[in-house]
Amino acid sequence: MFEHRAPQAMENIFLDMTKRKSKEVYFCRLDRYNEKLKEFLITYYECARKFGVVIEGRITNPTEQNLAFYNEMMGRSFQMNLPFLQNSLKKWLPRLGDDQRKNIAEAMSAVLTEMQQEGKNENILQNTYIKFMCWLYYKFEQVLSHLGKEQVPKILYEAEVSNYELKILRILSSAGCDILLLEFHGSEGYLKLDPSEKYSVKLPVSPAQSATAVQEEAGGTITILELRQAWEKRLKLQRLYGPDPKKTAATNVWLGKGNIFSELKRPVSERGSEERFFYNAFLQLNGVEDKTTYLNELYQFSQQLKAQKRKAVIIEKELPAPGPEEISKIKRGNYKNIEDMLMDLSLNLTGMKDQELLKLCKRSFLEIMSRESERPGENQNRLMNKAVYLLCWIKRYQGELLTDLTTMSSFLYLGGCQNETECLFVKLLARLPVDVILLVPDRTKRKEPLSAILMEDTPFYEIQATESMIVESFPKEQELRMGTAAYHAERELDMALYQDSGIYRDFQFKKAVAVTLNTMYEEIAILWDQELKFRPNFDTTGDMVQMPVIFAKVSGVKDANTSLYWKGIKALITPDTLVISKLPYIDASKENPMRQYAVEFYKNGRLMKHTIKDHPQYPYGYLKEETQDYILDKLQLLISQASIKGVGENGMEYTVIANILNLPQDIVRMIQRFDFTKKNPKIIYINTMETIITIEDSILLAFLNLVGFDIICFIPTGYQNIEKFYKKQIMEEHQAGEYLYNLPVPKLANTPAGVHRSWKDRIFKRGR
Repeated sequence: MFEHRAPQAMENIFLDMTKRKSKEVYFCRLDRYNEKLKEFLITYYECARKFGVVIEGRITNPTEQNLAFYNEMMGRSFQMNLPFLQNSLKKWLPRLGDDQRKNIAEAMSAVLTEMQQEGKNENILQNTYIKFMCWLYYKFEQVLSHLGKEQVPKILYEAEVSNYELKILRILSSAGCDILLLEFHGSEGYLKLDPSEKYSVKLPVSPAQSATAVQEEAGGTITILELRQAWEKRLKLQRLYGPDPKKTAATNVWLGKGNIFSELKRPVSERGSEERFFYNAFLQLNGVEDKTTYLNELYQFSQQLKAQKRKAVIIEKELPAPGPEEISKIKRGNYKNIEDMLMDLSLNLTGMKDQELLKLCKRSFLEIMSRESERPGENQNRLMNKAVYLLCWIKRYQGELLTDLTTMSSFLYLGGCQNETECLFVKLLARLPVDVILLVPDRTKRKEPLSAILMEDTPFYEIQATESMIVESFPKEQELRMGTAAYHAERELDMALYQDSGIYRDFQFKKAVAVTLNTMYEEIAILWDQELKFRPNFDTTGDMVQMPVIFAKVSGVKDANTSLYWKGIKALITPDTLVISKLPYIDASKENPMRQYAVEFYKNGRLMKHTIKDHPQYPYGYLKEETQDYILDKLQLLISQASIKGVGENGMEYTVIANILNLPQDIVRMIQRFDFTKKNPKIIYINTMETIITIEDSILLAFLNLVGFDIICFIPTGYQNIEKFYKKQIMEEHQAGEYLYNLPVPKLANTPAGVHRSWKDRIFKRGR
């Protein structure tokens, strides 16, 4: 244990352990105050905040919940010996080092032994021991981690100490902690507990030098609250006279006159060269230039940000308001004026590794809020509410947006600001290394008053496009759907087919995302047998291919003409098409060897890919590594998007995993030979009867849609089919004509997937 010594001078209490004469700590009391002590106490207060605990008022007793948790973890066992105490501390406070644990155990043993010698029974000793353990865990954990370190932890205590409080403070002191008790209202209470002053000493204070000082010394006091305010004022002065940030924003000055998304994709290195600036954007795009390409532009822009490894935050419809938990973390108090309030609130901005960025963020916050305080009708209470919201949002997004002054992130807000406070937040971001992009595709939603606020004191740029379009959400991989205008389809297809570009190596790309096309029924036959690279909305970004695919249901028979109906289906059968007419395709009654392992493969919302690959029953180990990864990535995506009913609710995700890890061999082979830039594999699913579709078939088709298959379900009855197991519409339905029932399925020339017909067969046996 550490030795208790009296410091020879007040300043010695701030010495590191190696600079003290021996292995000593200081347990001191201060019962008088004068202005000479103020700086000393402010410094001690700052040290206690950093490496210890500040106690204002009594230490509250453990709550029922505290005790219940202790009993659950430790039980009610108790022994009056050192090994028991050491073992208990090891279990209760596992992060303690061996020396820390030894010192605490020895100090606690000494206090309990002293109580035992005073005649306390075992029940009292046990209750005292439990109280000490709870206090160590709930009140002093920050102190414990610093015990025995070079920087000696400190406790600042303002209250009349009680018997058990003195005992826990003695334990902490003996374990390596400096303690200072403020006794400006007298030492009588303490001396009743320690009449011989065995456990602590009065801090040596230099005598007053004048009659006025003597009077102050006799009756002067300072509270923890006043110390905190004085410490904060000290910080305020440090900030006010600190150096300017090394970089500031050069907003929009670098933007050219080309397509705005192309401009925003420009790397930071190409925007400007002056070291004292970072070059960001702050703009709002009202409307859209072309409805047929707008969503694709948004998606490609987000993919380009990923390719450049630029972080981005995407907000849709409205910026989520801070919740009670976020608001409660913002430290605030009562203030005499707005300046003190804002300076104090700015102290909540923490957690940034780049100190220059932190400095810039605080300055920007103060500038924005100071200007807001000058707005007519603004009062301190409203201003505080707005400031708290801004602080909550900064804390929420700073990990994603604010890394350092050389990294440019992006903040995209689909719908634009909805209120004044949101305007303040984006104005704040626009002063930092962030591209702030407000997207208002529906021109009728533009709010003139908010645009006026955005233009105040910031280089805000508004772009007016000609058309208006309703966009509910930002296009994402798991639900990416892009429409084609029917009257443009053939023209776009012709351009894609005959333009002199789009040539790719075989299997050049290893990753792909499927985009489900919204089409007219007549377009399906046009697009069906085309290579993906010739379809609308095909694109490549980095190592990622964007594949436009078909996922549709055709209900009814046109003009009730069954002959033409079956002829049309036959015409869709390609060399890489699987026709499913015997239902269900996946028989749930058959044994699935992966079902028993599914629970092992999914933990905390994530697919355990390495666990799956390392499992002895893993069925796809013979495939290329990139094919295995592709299958597992799409399986994770299928679970994440939760389009299958029951996923995330009743354990349906395990059924999904079991089925996708037990795909029919024909399906696996189709996936293996799928080249993302060429023709994609296809499924024709036919149900002419009242056959009950299984969840397994629904899972299979939803998965193959994400993989990139074209899928079309022919349902002449118009009944619900696989979609009855989907939470949302992921498949487009076309009403083709009259509903017919119990149609016999003719023999369809379904060439086995991967077996190509000869040119003679293609000419002379077409339609047979």
